[in-house]
Amino acid sequence: MVLTAEGQYIYGNEGLVTVTDVKMSPDLGLAKIYLSVFNFLNKQEIILLMEGSSSKLKQALYSKIGKQLRIMPDLRYYLDDSLDEAQKMDQLFKKLHDEKQFGEE
Repeated sequence: MVLTAEGQYIYGNEGLVTVTDVKMSPDLGLAKIYLSVFNFLNKQEIILLMEGSSSKLKQALYSKIGKQLRIMPDLRYYLDDSLDEAQKMDQLFKKLHDEKQFGEE
């Protein structure tokens, strides 16, 4: 919800950035946020933009859920390219199927 509201100010309206996973450290002091990035040529640039805006995002998140937390975790961002890899595998399987490489008759 915070990313939806604040994201356009960070990376614009051209692409789509989705949170795919969040992993918390045992002491809840660190949140590793995994992002799926679409329609951007340089996906790592989006991660760098997010890191540069981390304090603003942390502040916006705190305004939403701060009363439910003992401490506000540090936010770290990581690129989740698993959907890109799945798409590559689908294309490879389609190519093998079209070339009849599966041994089908």
